[in-house]
Amino acid sequence: MKHGDREIDVLIDADALKQRVAEMGEEITRDYQGAPLTALVVLKGSFVFAADLIRAIDLPIKVEFIGLRSYGSRKTTSGVVEITLDTKYPLTDKDVLIIEDIVDTGLTISYLKKNLATRMPASVKLAALLHKPSRTMVDVHIDYVGFTVPNRYVVGYGLDDAGYLRNIPFIGAIR
Repeated sequence: MKHGDREIDVLIDADALKQRVAEMGEEITRDYQGAPLTALVVLKGSFVFAADLIRAIDLPIKVEFIGLRSYGSRKTTSGVVEITLDTKYPLTDKDVLIIEDIVDTGLTISYLKKNLATRMPASVKLAALLHKPSRTMVDVHIDYVGFTVPNRYVVGYGLDDAGYLRNIPFIGAIR
């Protein structure tokens, strides 16, 4: 498929995304059984997934945002995680669901989980739209996984290439 001047292979189409996100929402709803939940959305890549997932969760839910960066404008991680935006309200004694677009090296989520532990939440679970196990450097437990993807640079549905291509309604890989 062509998007602007880029050739993009569709890996996960919009219908498959919609169906799997709905299933994840149902699973999260069952696991928390009506208890209030704080969704911690990792910006920027997770915003589209988070919006759909939150609507699929039938619970009392608050939303917080945290900005993390380890890639910048590069296609490979720098290995250093930086907080670019922090939460507005305390997470102490809250059940926190981290909503992340992709877990590949595991460095960002490992850093975030350690950081969150100092904030003393009641619990922390992770929902990741995508998992790229071939790139794992640090093992992290993912409680809710949307899809496993191959070792290709993926874009769309919120994931970007230097800030662009977040708006395509599927997960694709640039050729």
